Parts: sequence; structure tokens; C-alpha cells
Amino acid sequence: MFHKEGHTIILIFLTAIIGDILLLEYFLDDCFLKIFLQLLSLSILVLILQFFRNPKRKTKLNKNHIISPVDGKVVNIERVYEKEYFKDERIIISIFMSPLNVHVTRYPISGVINYSKYHPGEYLVAWHPKSSEKNERTTIVVENKIFGEILYRQIAGAVARRIVNYAKVGQKVIQGEDAGFIKFGSRVDVFVPVDRKINVKLNQQLKGGEDVIVES
Repeated sequence: MFHKEGHTIILIFLTAIIGDILLLEYFLDDCFLKIFLQLLSLSILVLILQFFRNPKRKTKLNKNHIISPVDGKVVNIERVYEKEYFKDERIIISIFMSPLNVHVTRYPISGVINYSKYHPGEYLVAWHPKSSEKNERTTIVVENKIFGEILYRQIAGAVARRIVNYAKVGQKVIQGEDAGFIKFGSRVDVFVPVDRKINVKLNQQLKGGEDVIVES
């Protein structure tokens, strides 16, 4: 129901909010103000629970498909030069996650992890053009026989301060399985070969682990 990366934060907020509600109940006489502040506290808890939710997704394993690694909106599709790993041209598909989206990252294909690197950085807004180069981020490369190597990059946003990445070099992974988490707003870029069929369009809303973004 809730992602393991949120368990500690949820427990802290739950304890604090229960304490806050009890204190307000016993020490605040103004009934209207008391109810308002208690509802406000509960609203904060609901937002925290929503952010760390981890709904089950029915991934249809298909070696000829690249699935969206995250929930969110497609904000960019273009041919670019990828300079960190490939050092050649790729098609980039950028998916922006608002704080209301599920922030679990899932493996876009099954295969072997060839590269996994963390980069500390700044915290520009996730849709900023330079955020993929300047922000805190991780770069992961997965390889299979159909697509060769696929790169996806977790990018922290203006609010996010911690990226969780489970991918380890040499690890065999399964399409749709939990690959990590980005806390409080972010973006994921997927870099694919230029000769593949792009299956999404700008502003399209995607569901991670289910929607196909590229076909072989």
C-alpha cells in the first residue's frame, strides 16, 4: 500500500499529528479554531500518505516494449546528444511527476544493469531544461537483446532532496519491478535508440509499469 521509503516519514507525521490533535482537544477552547486546526493536521497526513502510496501495477512483460518507468506527464520528446554514457544521439522522453503522482520508479525493460551512477547537484524545478544536467540525479542503463541499452535518469526537483535507486551493476532486473523512489516532485528522462517507434505524445498522462512508451 505504501512504499517502504515512506514508512519512517509516515510514522513521524502520524505520531506528530495525533499528538497535535490531542493537544488541541485539551488545551484550545475556541471550538471553531480547534476543528479547523485538527482538520488541517489531518489534511497534511492525507497528503503524506498519498505521496508515498505504492499501488500494485499489472505489468504485461514484453521484450518488444519499453514501459513508462513512472507516473506523470510527457513534457518532452526530441532527438538529443546524450553525453554522459552513450555519447551519441538518442530520443529522449521526459516524464514530469507532480507531487500528486505516484513517485515509485519501475524498470522500463527486463535485462541486465550495465551502469548505475549517482550525481549530487542543484535543485532546479524539474521541468527546467538544465535540470537533467545540474540537478541531483541518477543515471541507470539496462540492456536486453531487443533494444540494446536503454538509459533512464531520475532527476530531483525543486522540492526533492533524496533519490533512491536500487539498481546495481550486473544485476538482472524484471520489467515493471520496483527500481527506486524520488521524494517530493521530480522528473524521469528515458533515452532510447533513434530508430524505435515512439508510442507517446506530448502532454500525455502515463501510468508507470503499464503504459508502453516505445515499441521495437
